[in-house]
Amino acid sequence: MRQGFPHRRSILKGALGGVLGAGGILHDRPVLAAPRKTIPFGAAVRGDALMADAGYGAALAERCRLLVPEGALKWPVLRPNRETFDFGDADRIATFARRNGLGLRGHTLAWYGGMPAWAEAITSRVEAEWVLTGHIETVVSRYRGFIGSWDVVNEPMPDDPASPQDLRSFVWTKTLGAEYIPIAFKAAHAADPAARLVLNEYDIEYVGPRFAMRRAGILAIARSLLDRGIPIHAIGLQAHLFADREIDRDGLQGFLREIAAMKLDVLITELDVIDVGLPTDVAIRDEIIARKAADFLRIVDEVIPPSEVLTWGITDRYTWVPIYFTRPDGTANRPLPLDSDLRPKPLMNVIERFTGSAS
Repeated sequence: MRQGFPHRRSILKGALGGVLGAGGILHDRPVLAAPRKTIPFGAAVRGDALMADAGYGAALAERCRLLVPEGALKWPVLRPNRETFDFGDADRIATFARRNGLGLRGHTLAWYGGMPAWAEAITSRVEAEWVLTGHIETVVSRYRGFIGSWDVVNEPMPDDPASPQDLRSFVWTKTLGAEYIPIAFKAAHAADPAARLVLNEYDIEYVGPRFAMRRAGILAIARSLLDRGIPIHAIGLQAHLFADREIDRDGLQGFLREIAAMKLDVLITELDVIDVGLPTDVAIRDEIIARKAADFLRIVDEVIPPSEVLTWGITDRYTWVPIYFTRPDGTANRPLPLDSDLRPKPLMNVIERFTGSAS
């Protein structure tokens, strides 16, 4: 999700070849078989936009069956200081979800990104465990019975791990080591025994040793939790897909078969398609994006039909992608199911066909 684009031009050329015919005419549009059952579709939501943009809220209510706060449940928002929990934004999203009959996911309880300075300053193992478990108990308990699943640990693997045992370095690994993961899962389960607990990760779909090692690391974490009797229910595939990067079909499906053998579910938690290397032409770009998502969903579904599919946002009006992947041609990124005017794109058609969730 934060990495560059190796061999962009050569990969893009191959990607375009599968979608464009002579003269740049689109053909062989993505087709997915009808799902065996309806799969809940949802999207990440920004609380500030929800309050200010009525059209955005209407699109979410119409298209989605569940929501996940994009940032409102992350530490920097919830914990401006050691003493304070600020649930204002998260509660507004929860109220909107309840009012519109939508489910809610929780994201995230333990993540290296953007930890507040006061938490990063912790050096004592005892204090670290006390703060981490106290935070999880407070947050999960507040939404007990409403938030149905939590990304308990998010992105534990370093970008380029040397072994499956490598973990990303941040305050919890510095103070608690690998034990921060079972501590977090046990605390979440104690706070809401009915919630589904998820281990969430990105950049595990692609070809190459870096991605294979990341898959191995996630499997090692899940096996360790299960072997110790610590509740874990699913693996979250973020699926921030790079339009010009090859999906490792065999590697990903082998990974999914291991998950199935552990009797864990799979969720697609943050789907979007990063289009920085794609052509300027909007119609061509949208078809390539739709095909990439369709291919990924098909590869996953052949092994484990995902129990939920969520995109990281519903509309190009609100997306993280241009912050990191601004297009060199100056045109707006188009990674999400609805365009900036809230009109459905081919990606929306693919998702609705796959999930059986047409509005």
